[in-house]
This record gives sequence, C-alpha cells and structure tokens, in this order.
Amino acid sequence: MAFETEMEPEQVIEQFVKRASDLKGSSLVGLIIEATSHSSLFAFSEILDIPSVLELHGTEYSEYIDLLRLFAHGTWRDYKSNAGFLPELVPDQVLKLKQLSILTLAEENKDLSYYQLMQELDISNVRELEDFLINECINVGIVRGKLNQLQKCFEVQFAVGRDLRPGQLASLIQTLSNWLSTSDKIVLMIKEKIDWVDKMTELNKKHQKEVEEMIEVSKKIDQQLPSIETEPLGEMGEIDMLYIAGLLTSGEYGAHMKREAIINTGLRCGDPFGVTCVGGQIFVHLTLEFRKYSSA
Repeated sequence: MAFETEMEPEQVIEQFVKRASDLKGSSLVGLIIEATSHSSLFAFSEILDIPSVLELHGTEYSEYIDLLRLFAHGTWRDYKSNAGFLPELVPDQVLKLKQLSILTLAEENKDLSYYQLMQELDISNVRELEDFLINECINVGIVRGKLNQLQKCFEVQFAVGRDLRPGQLASLIQTLSNWLSTSDKIVLMIKEKIDWVDKMTELNKKHQKEVEEMIEVSKKIDQQLPSIETEPLGEMGEIDMLYIAGLLTSGEYGAHMKREAIINTGLRCGDPFGVTCVGGQIFVHLTLEFRKYSSA
C-alpha cells in the first residue's frame, strides 16, 4: 500500500500503526520494509509498541524487529557494525538511515565538520556531501542550517527529533526540569528589574515636581524683589540686622521691604537674589554689599 507524499508525518504514522495492528507474523515483514523506506516517516516507536510487532521477537522474523529498532534509535555506522545480523537494506532504506544519522549527530553537536560527516555517511567527497545535505536533508525539512565552506562544516540551526532511546526519558525530564527552574529564576529577575524601574520612575516624577515648584517660587520671588540702585547718601549709620533677617524669612518681599529704609542706611545691593534647594527645602539668599560714605 502506498501513501500520498502530501500526507503529514502524523497521518503517515497513524496509517502504519492501524495497518500493523491488523497484521501478524510474516505479513508484518513487508510493512516494516515499507515503513523504513517511506520518505516522510522519521519516527518508529509507535510501530514498535504494537503487540503483534513485539511478538516477532524470538521468531524467524525477529531480525525485522531488530531492523525497526535500528531505524528508531540507530545510525548508518550501527548498521555497518551489525550488518551480518540484519536484513540487507534497499536503496531507500540506506538513504533513510543516513538521514536519521544526521539527526542523531545534530543532537550532539550543532557544528558538524565535513570530515566527520563523510566518515559517518561513507561519502567520498565534499561536493557529494553538500548535495546530500541540501537535497536530502534541508529541502526535505528535517534540518535547517548553513553550509560553511570556509570552515568546512555544517552549522545546524534546527533538527527534527528522533524517537527516545531506552533510558533517555529520565534524562529528558531532568533537562526540562532544569530549564524550568532556570526560566523561573529569569522571570523573577525580570520582575525585580521592572519593580526597580517603576520605583525609579516614581522618584524621578517626584524630583521633577520639586524642581518645577522651585522654579515657580523662583519666578515669584524674582517678581517681588526689584533691583536696588546704589545711592550714596552720606555716612552709613547702624543697620538693623533683625530687619534684614526678617526680609529673608518674611515671604512678603514687595511693599513690606521698604526700599527707602535700606537706601537710607547707605546699603548697596547688586544681584541681590538667589534660590537653592537642599534636601527638599528651598533657601532664598540675598547678597548684600555694605559701604560707608563720608559726608560731602
């Protein structure tokens, strides 16, 4: 029975499983050969788990269940090492097993040297290897990657997963648990960073508000403190320092200032006004210049 090449891999395996469940003994041999030759099938554990297939073990057809296990977990090198105990492969099976060998190598290393690949696949030259990688692997969709001719290697970016080998499930679960733990830590770190950014944003808003308030105070004081021209009016008398101190704290810098009272003391005032903000408190400074004049 031939399957349409347009079928999805899941549909292909489902069809083989359904057929195998209805077959027994020698009738399963043809199905195993067909499954291991199929261009769209790269997973075989579901066929291996069928009771009628498992019953081949210990019979005259047991080499075919060993062949099926080879395609589920093994490589072309494994076949060559055990060829005397396995059925001879047809060309489509040879191609399939070499494709599966690429997937196994990609699990172990993402940079596969041309030399290693030629040794593993029994390919004699680089041109033949690159044609195999492009036409039988990349174009088929089982791997994605880049042929690096300068470094003479195949840089794997993606590879289809193979059937889990016996005992591999526990290791996979541990790997996934470690990944989950690392992901949780990263999420926590990101949350802490977000909280820190939110806090700093709030502080910046508060600081900006204080600066704006300080600017408004500065504008109001600047409007209330007119410039005072120097007018030498004779010998300087005593200066009422309490009065000047009152100017610094009053807040009524306009009419209350009594400009003529300062002038009558002989006070010079140039650039008299300044504002600073320390610790959230605003300080107003008057720069006063005192000079004593002799009578004319």
